[in-house]
Amino acid sequence: MALISLRANAQTETSKDTSWKTGGVLDLKFTQVALTNWAGGGQNSIAMNTFVGLFANFKREKLSWNNSLDLAYGVFNQSKSPYWAKNDDRIELNSKFGRFAWKNWDYTGFVSFRTQFAPGYKDPLVPDKLKVTISDFLAPAYVQFGIGMDYKPSENFNVLMAPISGKITIVNNQTLADQGSFGVDVDKDAAGLPIPGTGHKTRSEFGGTIIVLYKVKLTENINLKARVDLFTNYLNNPQNVDVNGELLLTMKISKYISASINTLLIYDDDVNITRQVEGTDAVTGLPNTKTGPITQFKEIFGIGFNYKF
Repeated sequence: MALISLRANAQTETSKDTSWKTGGVLDLKFTQVALTNWAGGGQNSIAMNTFVGLFANFKREKLSWNNSLDLAYGVFNQSKSPYWAKNDDRIELNSKFGRFAWKNWDYTGFVSFRTQFAPGYKDPLVPDKLKVTISDFLAPAYVQFGIGMDYKPSENFNVLMAPISGKITIVNNQTLADQGSFGVDVDKDAAGLPIPGTGHKTRSEFGGTIIVLYKVKLTENINLKARVDLFTNYLNNPQNVDVNGELLLTMKISKYISASINTLLIYDDDVNITRQVEGTDAVTGLPNTKTGPITQFKEIFGIGFNYKF
């Protein structure tokens, strides 16, 4: 009877489907600065950041299907302010289906979705009645999709080239849509002024996409991952390439403690940002400002709890 049981278990293990690989990571970081009679100045602050990354990858013979979901949210508070502000907010879903073509090349189709959880404000630490909303859930949201070829010379590097692809920008907030935020169109009157309530909530673009992925194990406890997304609109200023780049460096300190540096760089010609420039206004005496597209950059460094599953 024992022999029969062992054979049954062996058959069960042999028939187990290994086509799917799933897993994820949970990352929690907390930082605090406390100052008492500090001659150098500064402000007390608290910051908390959470990141959840999930993946489900399928591979069988000539077919592959890779899926990932990244969720990130962080908040901070300065001094004794009753208001908390976010310093990180991201929802990103990526799915890529491929079929082997020849050597290191696959026929590929992909779709991606990006947005955020909560509203964003121009000055988040002022009273609620004074806050000016500059973003919101699904405002913006980006849906990108395409078909092309995927070059994969190794497990650590691949380049997806999709000459037929589309990008849809969603601004599901009428106030922001009426301002033409994130490149959506708004109807205007005879004087050229925006007509309230006419802001379009979507913008569609047709173009080409290149996505480069790279990962490397620098040492036993240090890993580097990089991703660059490039998109050009064939029908409107194709020379203005949208760029979305991310770099993640993780350093394992112990089994459940790690440090990480995460940087994000974005350039989108359809996103206008108002920023302060040199000089002051001759009439008001206020600092001069300029509105237009500019490179956006974010860096997050932290040490905290890290669990892989």
